[in-house]
Amino acid sequence: MSRDSAPKSRQPNGASTIYLGKDGRWHGRVTVEVKDDGTPERRHVSRKTRAEVTKLVRELERQRDKGTVRKAGQSWTVKTWLTHWVENIAAAHVSENTIDGYRVAVYHHLIPGLGAHRLEKLEPEHLERFYKKMQDNGSATGTAHQAHRTIRTALNETVRRQHLASNPASVAKAPKVEEEEVEPYTVEEVQCLLAEASKHRNTARWVLALALGLRQGEVLGMQWDDIDFELGVIRVRRGRLRPRYQHGCGDRCGRKPGYCPQKINIRRETKSAKSRAGQRPIGAPDELLQLLRQHRENQARERARARDLWMEKGYVFTSPTGEPLNPNTDYHKWKQLLKAAGVRDARLHDARHTAATVLLILGVSDAVVDAVMGWEPGKSARMRRRYQHLTSRVLKDTADRVGGLLWGTDEAVRSPAPEAGQSPLPAEAVVHVARLGERRVPFLHREHAEEVVVRWSRDWPDQTVEVEQWNRWRWEYQGPGGAGSIRDRVPERVVVFHARALFLPGGERAATDLPEEWAMPAWDFETDRYTDRASAWRTARRPGTGQEVEAQVRGTDKAAVAEAFAAACAQAVDRAQHPGKYGDVDDW
Repeated sequence: MSRDSAPKSRQPNGASTIYLGKDGRWHGRVTVEVKDDGTPERRHVSRKTRAEVTKLVRELERQRDKGTVRKAGQSWTVKTWLTHWVENIAAAHVSENTIDGYRVAVYHHLIPGLGAHRLEKLEPEHLERFYKKMQDNGSATGTAHQAHRTIRTALNETVRRQHLASNPASVAKAPKVEEEEVEPYTVEEVQCLLAEASKHRNTARWVLALALGLRQGEVLGMQWDDIDFELGVIRVRRGRLRPRYQHGCGDRCGRKPGYCPQKINIRRETKSAKSRAGQRPIGAPDELLQLLRQHRENQARERARARDLWMEKGYVFTSPTGEPLNPNTDYHKWKQLLKAAGVRDARLHDARHTAATVLLILGVSDAVVDAVMGWEPGKSARMRRRYQHLTSRVLKDTADRVGGLLWGTDEAVRSPAPEAGQSPLPAEAVVHVARLGERRVPFLHREHAEEVVVRWSRDWPDQTVEVEQWNRWRWEYQGPGGAGSIRDRVPERVVVFHARALFLPGGERAATDLPEEWAMPAWDFETDRYTDRASAWRTARRPGTGQEVEAQVRGTDKAAVAEAFAAACAQAVDRAQHPGKYGDVDDW
């Protein structure tokens, strides 16, 4: 009896089996794993000869032992898997903008170029030839690289779900993208842009991009609740999404959905910032806050003109009827602004590079830069390398320092010792702190700190006052004020006038040991005592005192405070006489 015609022998439980079937073909069965119900899963192979089946059985056994056996189930092609992945898996777990990019790569490039391949037969060489063909047909290197990233992500999911043992896109060489060096705008170019922007609607929109480096979506998604004018802080919380339209005419107009006269936006307007680093507070310069106040007044006038056409949604930057700005329209406005200002053409995102480079020129610490730009700690070093550019100003400053150190050309290096009160450290590394009693106020320039100390000591002669010198790093990371409070000018000082009176039930004025009128000096860093209004008043029912009502007034204009005090007292009397009329709500 020949070996090939030998009868099938009984094998131990779980062992692989090779036998000749009644159909004249050789068959092999391999136990690859145990199912959830405890029964073995046997994988079957069949060939014409015993040698072929033996080779396949041994390969299955090796894959089983390594844990790389492909999961049994649907036989996928690249087309069927990519379609399933992009619509049923990725769409439910990524943002709208990301899924748009995936769909373009899948439907316009990957499926036409690779869709007919069986998924398990796809090789790295197939992908590399596909990338080269894309570029030969005119696609940009960045487009080919986006296709590579998309299919790599899609096939990672096949490995995770055990449809494939390994990802061929992780082995294939991706198209090399040469990152173009961005040339940020100079200070002079920024000034030209801001001067031109002041002639158009939504002036502050471009200031936010150039001064603070906010992304387009962050600016267009900003709402008035995100701006704290009292603290001088802008909170980034959300981003504007690009609209996605569908026909409102039943697809009868013959145009693309975005150009349909009755188009309907099927996408939400904004989304929350995608990371904790992206949701951040940013200190705003006083000039920008004033510009935003003016913008709010202009918007109020537009709202009045629009009447019932106005759609109030709370956005800072809107169309003339209150709708949030379209990112595409915003992009074209930027291009028009560049042309009108006579400034070289660049991407809108280059304004963000400009803001990051300005922070580099100012010597702002890396931690503060990361907070302002919204970079996550694990990625911040790479992002700083990408966005902060060594401009001629930075290079010249560095060259001057090297020259001063090696050849003694710098005055600070040649001097044998600093003069009294002068710092031995570079000026940008020092913070001059005015210690005013228990308060510390930081200044960039020593003369400003000294001036505040002298004037403070006249107002409060019994307080400890002096100028302290802090290392900038120490102040930013250990000081009580933080880098955002470092001042480059002398703060404003005013006299604030106060008035107060107490009224008993029935409206009779109560006698107290406290003064009814007084005045005191205040500075703009004393937010607990300071007001920039001519007068502000309120009446309040004092807690725990029954029906007593107090009238309080303060302001910077003595005559206005006196006039407001009379009005406050009149309301306090009425409130004391008619407690049910006012309840417990304070009126300002």
